[in-house]
Amino acid sequence: MKKYLGLLTLILTSCSQTQEARRPISQTSGTFIKESIDRNKKLIQFEEKQIDSIIKNNPETEYVSSADGFWYAYTTKNTTDTIHPKRGDIAYFDYEIKDLKGAIIYSKEELKPKTYYVDKEDIIIGLRNGIKLMKKNETVTFLFPSHKAYGYHGDDKKIQPNQPLQITVTLHTFKPEN
Repeated sequence: MKKYLGLLTLILTSCSQTQEARRPISQTSGTFIKESIDRNKKLIQFEEKQIDSIIKNNPETEYVSSADGFWYAYTTKNTTDTIHPKRGDIAYFDYEIKDLKGAIIYSKEELKPKTYYVDKEDIIIGLRNGIKLMKKNETVTFLFPSHKAYGYHGDDKKIQPNQPLQITVTLHTFKPEN
């Protein structure tokens, strides 16, 4: 019985002791994040200068600055319709991707015509926002900084990491999902 009483006392005293929380072995000061933010700001400034240069070197083309951080110009503008695609609509379009120097990365033939359920499918954020600015039978050239295109990863094929793009889209038509 003494043996059990000693064991019970040992268990109760060890349970009543509070343990101090363990501290992490290494602590960061946040400099990596700050450096990353600075690097991204510089990248965005550099890409925006490239895009600004394209706009200034093409004064005959009227580029519009979007609220979403990209620029666009109409090749074919529909002035009669007033309706734009909205979430859930089915958009039928084709497009071509070029670098900022105008070299074709993916042709319309390579990309083939697309059917896109607006805001319900995963496409690059620039196209997601750009298509919603268009009307039926319009052709628009978008100038996307890399963070609105394929970002820091690229597409693992022809589009490099952090590559800004020119994407020309023709929205043939769209209709409600039902």
